[in-house]
Amino acid sequence: MKITQVDAFVIDVPQKHATFPYQSRYLATSTTGALLIRLETDNGLVGWGESPQILSFYGQPALSAGVVESLRSILLGKDAGAIEALYAEGWVDHVRVQSAVEMAMWDILGKACGQPLYRLLGGPVRKQIELACCMGIQPYDRAGEIARAFVEQGFTTLKTKAGRSPEEDLEMVRGIRDAVGDRLKLRIDPNTGYPPEVTLQLAKDLEPYNLEYFEQPMPDENIVDSARIRTQTSTPLALNESVTTLAHVREILKLNAADYLLPDTYQCGGILAVKRIIDVAASADVPCVFHCSHDFGLKTAAMLHVAASSPNMPLANDCTYYGLESDILKVPHRITRGTMPVPETPGLGVEVDMELVSKYLVQ
Repeated sequence: MKITQVDAFVIDVPQKHATFPYQSRYLATSTTGALLIRLETDNGLVGWGESPQILSFYGQPALSAGVVESLRSILLGKDAGAIEALYAEGWVDHVRVQSAVEMAMWDILGKACGQPLYRLLGGPVRKQIELACCMGIQPYDRAGEIARAFVEQGFTTLKTKAGRSPEEDLEMVRGIRDAVGDRLKLRIDPNTGYPPEVTLQLAKDLEPYNLEYFEQPMPDENIVDSARIRTQTSTPLALNESVTTLAHVREILKLNAADYLLPDTYQCGGILAVKRIIDVAASADVPCVFHCSHDFGLKTAAMLHVAASSPNMPLANDCTYYGLESDILKVPHRITRGTMPVPETPGLGVEVDMELVSKYLVQ
């Protein structure tokens, strides 16, 4: 099962949902981009992987389809099922690109075995995955309107962006709670926007609003501060940008620096790395949530398989899938009352529509 062909595509798709453009503390976005990797093997199997493009506004460079030239020289002839070797031998030196390659390898491996990916990852503990709807920063009235609409659609959890100012964050939270009360579990994500002293005060100010968690309020290196602040507030703290390598995760757990962890493939290196982090976190009784980076159908499928096979993922997983004008799958995922079913066909369990890839192709 040797890799005989490597292709890459960069796509960009407009957002259509009423909550867009999606305002973070950095900027407002009205499109969603991704790097797609396609691998083909000598026995005719094809696997697809996905890594997000939106990360360019976090100060990281946008990914380019040009990466495929260097990938070809590395990957051609490699065993498409040798996922451990991908990590151990460092085939790909860019973690975000590696995550897309690794996802495509899992897709091939599942197809070779004739099994949906969740069975290769340990088998099912759940078949229906609860989703947390997401929205950007909104003013008081609009936040309430959007929250009511999400309740009507059947969602039970809402995550908002935050981080431009504590006063704006509190006003948005008040708007949501005044509109829907406790009918939505609530998370806010400042994307590393605050220093420790501001984080502590805001965490205390948020206590009456019963947040499910306060996600990554400080820069990723502020692990000691996160551990200290956890002892001074009843608002739970979650970490995402800090969740990268197993070494970083062990430090977080050793210091009791988080109530929840949010791993993602593009930060950790792939599906296997995320599974390892989830299992290590389970040993410390710290639940995990699969982070969303404005994902298309391939990465959404990966989330579904990981969540299906991971007991330590009891909460709703972040999702903005409903906001895409179109996916690039022949049969898009279905959201029903805030949940998605886990694909049952081999591999990722989805099929890419090349006409849609061509329609939204950037490179």
